[in-house]
Amino acid sequence: MPPSAAYRPDPQFPALGSEFCDPVRAADFPETILRFRNDRAAATVGLDGLTDAEWIAHFGRFRPLPGNIDPPVAQRYHGHQFRTYNPDLGDGRGFLFAQLREAGSGRLLDLGTKGSGQTPWSRGGDGRLTLKGGVREVLATAMLEALGVPTSRSFSLIETGEALVRGDEPSPTRSAVLVRLSHSHVRFGSFQRHAFFEAKDRVAALVDHVTRLYYPDLEGQNDRPAALLAAVVGKAARLTARWMSAGFVHGVLNTDNMNITGESFDYGPYRFLPYSDPNFVAAYFDSAGLYSFGRQPEAVFWNLQQLAGCLSLVTGSDPLVDALNGFGPAYRAELMAAMLVRLGVRPKSAEEDAELVQASFQGMAEGGERLRWEPFFFDWFCGSADRAMAGPRADLYAEDAFAGFRERLAAYAPERPERLAHAYFAQAEPEELLYDQIEALWAFIAEADDWTAFHEKLARIETARIAYSL
Repeated sequence: MPPSAAYRPDPQFPALGSEFCDPVRAADFPETILRFRNDRAAATVGLDGLTDAEWIAHFGRFRPLPGNIDPPVAQRYHGHQFRTYNPDLGDGRGFLFAQLREAGSGRLLDLGTKGSGQTPWSRGGDGRLTLKGGVREVLATAMLEALGVPTSRSFSLIETGEALVRGDEPSPTRSAVLVRLSHSHVRFGSFQRHAFFEAKDRVAALVDHVTRLYYPDLEGQNDRPAALLAAVVGKAARLTARWMSAGFVHGVLNTDNMNITGESFDYGPYRFLPYSDPNFVAAYFDSAGLYSFGRQPEAVFWNLQQLAGCLSLVTGSDPLVDALNGFGPAYRAELMAAMLVRLGVRPKSAEEDAELVQASFQGMAEGGERLRWEPFFFDWFCGSADRAMAGPRADLYAEDAFAGFRERLAAYAPERPERLAHAYFAQAEPEELLYDQIEALWAFIAEADDWTAFHEKLARIETARIAYSL
C-alpha cells in the first residue's frame, strides 16, 4: 500500500554531490526476519500503515520509499577516534536510506541504516551488524527516550540469517540490519573531512546546508559559521547534561559519533551506571578512562573544539572562541535543569537549584554501591518524601548524608504531581537497563530464540516513558 498522507519525502543530502556521499547498494541477505518495528516512530513520518511484508521490503531489502533517495548513499566523513585522527572513515556499514518530514513539527528526519552491507568506506570489514548489537541499540534508545535524553529512535530491526565472526563476543553470531530515525546524520566528522583537504568551498557548502535545513533562524546572521557553532554548542551542552542526569555512559565519544543537531546516536559499548561513579567506563578498551562517565563533558567540549577548527577555514577565530566559551555556562545551566526534570520539581533560583543538584550528587556519592542510580530518581520523583521514606531505601535516606538533600528538596514544588498517580509509581522498583539485565535478555534469544523477555522489557520501558512524561 502507498504511505499515508503524513508521509512527506524530502531528500536533501544527495544534492550536496559526490564529494559528500557515494551511491551504494544494500547487501542481499539470506533471510529477513522482522524482530522489531517501531510503529510509534513510524506514525510520525507516515509509515505506520505498512504491512509487515512492505516493512521488510523497505527496511530489510531496501526497496526505495516513494519519491525518496534512490539509490541510498554512504556519507563521507573523517574523525578523531580516542583523539587520534582517522582520515579513513565514512559510512562503512550503513547508509542514508531516506529523508522525510516529521508530522506536526515539519522537522527533516533521516532514516539511516546500520549493518546494511559493505560500502567504499568499509575498510575491509563485512559491513554487517550482530543481532546482539541491534538488540542493545533498540533497548538503549528506548531507555534514553524514556529518561528524556535527545536520541535517535530505533525504527526497525530485522534478522538477516548470516553467521558473523567477531573478536569481542562468541562467534559465529547472528546478524541483523538496524534502521534508525534521527534528526540528522551530519557529523562533526563531516566537517573534518573537508577541512582536512582544506576545501573551504565544501566546508562553506556544508555550513549552508546545515543552516538552511536545521537552523533556519540563523540564515540572516552576518557570521553564519560562528552562529552555527554557538547553536551546536548549546545543543551539545543540553545533550551532555541529559546523559549525566540519566547516568548514561556513551562509551565512544569520537567526533564521528556526534552530530550537529545534538542528538545521541550510534550505540556500541554503552552502559547505564549501576551507581554513582565518575570513573565508570562503558568500553572495555577505554583503559585510560577517556570517555568515563565523569569525563563526558570534557570529551564533548574537546569535540566541539575540533568542529571549531574546521569552521575557522570560513570565518575568524575570535567569534568561534566566543562560541566555545559558551559551553561551560550552558552545560551548568542545562545540568541543573536536567536534574530538576529528573527529580520532577519546579526550578527556583539559580543558587538554590545549584545547591539542590550538588546535594543530589553528594547523596548519591555517599550512598555508593548501596544506592543504584535510577532508583534514587524514582524514589524522590516530584519531591515525594512520603514515597521515598516508605520505600525499600528509607533507612539509607534517613542517614545524615542525605539530610541536606532532604531539607533542600522539601522547599521545592512538584512539577505535574498528577504523574504520581500512574501505576508505575506504585511499584517498589523502577525500570533499569543495566548490563547484566541486557545479557540475561540476550541469553533467552541466543539459547532458545525466545524474544518474550525482550519485548516485555520494551513494554515496561514504554510504561516508564509514559509515566515520567519527560
